[in-house]
Amino acid sequence: MDSADFLARGRFIDSDAPNVVAFARAATVGAGNDTGRVLRLFAAVRDGIRYDPYVDMGDPANFRASSVLASGRGFCIGKAALLAACARAVGVPARVGYADVRNHLTSARMYAYIKSDIFVWHSYADLFLDGGWVKATPAFNSALCHRLDLMPLEFDGRTDSLFQPFDRSGRRHMEYLTDRGTFADVPFDTLMAEFRVHYPMLTGGMGGDFQAEAVAAQG
Repeated sequence: MDSADFLARGRFIDSDAPNVVAFARAATVGAGNDTGRVLRLFAAVRDGIRYDPYVDMGDPANFRASSVLASGRGFCIGKAALLAACARAVGVPARVGYADVRNHLTSARMYAYIKSDIFVWHSYADLFLDGGWVKATPAFNSALCHRLDLMPLEFDGRTDSLFQPFDRSGRRHMEYLTDRGTFADVPFDTLMAEFRVHYPMLTGGMGGDFQAEAVAAQG
C-alpha cells in the first residue's frame, strides 16, 4: 500500500492543524502502539465532540477536522474527518468512507424537515492497523447513546465498528443501504451536489437541540 495519500494533510482532513496535533498528542500519551493510540483517539472524538446534525451543511467548516474540533460539535462527516486527521497526526494511515443509511430512530423534527429517514453519504473513518483497513464510526457520543437506549459503539482496532442495527429494546435503529466507497479526503464538492438534491433545506442549519429532540422522540 502506498500510504502517502493517507498520511498527508488534506483540505478537510487537515492533520497538521495545530489544534488537531495537540489534541491527538494529548489523547495518546502513554499509548503503547498504533492500535492503542487509535483506540484512545476514537474514544476522544466520539465522546469529546458532541454529535449535532443540525449544523449548517453548506458551511465547509463543518466538514473540516480542525474546525469541528474547535467548535466541539459536528455531524458524522466532520467527526469522521477529525478521527482520520488525528490518526494521521500520530502516524497512522487513515481515510474516510461513506454509505447511505436508514435511521429508524431519528428526531421527529429532522424527519419532518427532510421528509425521509434515509441519510445519504453517512461517514466513518477507515484506519490502517496491523496490515489491514478497519472502519470506525465515532459519530454518536456515549451520553447521547445512553439517552437513546443504545449501546455506545465500541472499537477494538480489529473489527469494523458500524452503527447498531437495533437499540437495547429491539427496535430497528440503523440500516446500511449503499456503500459509497472510501476517499483520501472529504469529497466536499460531491457531497454538496448530493445534499443540494436530497437536503436543500439544511443549508444554514436547523438550529435547536438535536439531542434533546431525539430523546423526546423516543417517548
